[in-house]
Order: sequence, then C-alpha cells, then structure tokens
Amino acid sequence: MTDTTTTPRAAGYPGYSETMTRTPETTLKARRLARVAMCAWNMGEAGEGAALLMTELFTNAVRHARGESVRVIIDRPEEDRVYVAVVDRDPRRLPEPREAGPDDLGGRGLALVEEMADRWGYDLMGSGRRPWGKRVWAEMKVTR
Repeated sequence: MTDTTTTPRAAGYPGYSETMTRTPETTLKARRLARVAMCAWNMGEAGEGAALLMTELFTNAVRHARGESVRVIIDRPEEDRVYVAVVDRDPRRLPEPREAGPDDLGGRGLALVEEMADRWGYDLMGSGRRPWGKRVWAEMKVTR
C-alpha cells in the first residue's frame, strides 16, 4: 500500500517526503513534488533542475530496483543547497554511470545527474551486513 500523503519535515531544515508507487506513471508525481517544494522555498528558478534530478533518480529506481514502492525525499539542508533522494528496497543493484551509445534509448540518466549535481551518491539502508535497501541522492547548489 502506498502512502499518498506528502510529509513535511517536522523539525530542523525544510523538507518533504512521500512514498510512491514504483511505476513509470508515477514519475510525474515525483517530479511535481520537487517543483512544488522549490516554489514553497522561493527557489522556483532552480525548480527545473531539482525536478530533473528527481526524475532521473526515480526513473532509475523504476527500471532497476524492486518492490511496489519507493520513498522520495526533497530537502533543503542549507539555504543554498537542495537534496533529492529516492529510497528503494534493492541494496544489490547499485547505481553505475555508463556510456550510452548514440542509438541507445536509455543509459544517460546518471550522466545527467553527474552533470547537474554538485555531488551525488548512494547509501545502503539498514544495519549490519544485510542492508534492506539503498538511498540514491543528489545535491545541487542553488542561487536565489
């Protein structure tokens, strides 16, 4: 079952998260969450960049992860930084940038993330030697 409520961060720096169905059709919803958060933070000009990062991370989870749902997160850890992340339940399929051929339909998402983000990466979720999932994230500096 997927939680349809967007949850604002209760304390600390501003942020939103939502559990979404892991389907291609839901990509637009993840993208919209990034745009809405950026507008709420008066960072509308950078909204397209945050939306693109979210789209690429979400699309990778749809294509390469497993499970019915993923958690999407957009935070503002600093006044001039935005953090987007997608949490899935497949700790074995780690993100690896690859070079797509000119006729390939896919394979350029992480190259776009690398180009747009100031930094990106992943964290395994869970403790010990048996993680239950991973969080793939990207941060970008924004100007107001």
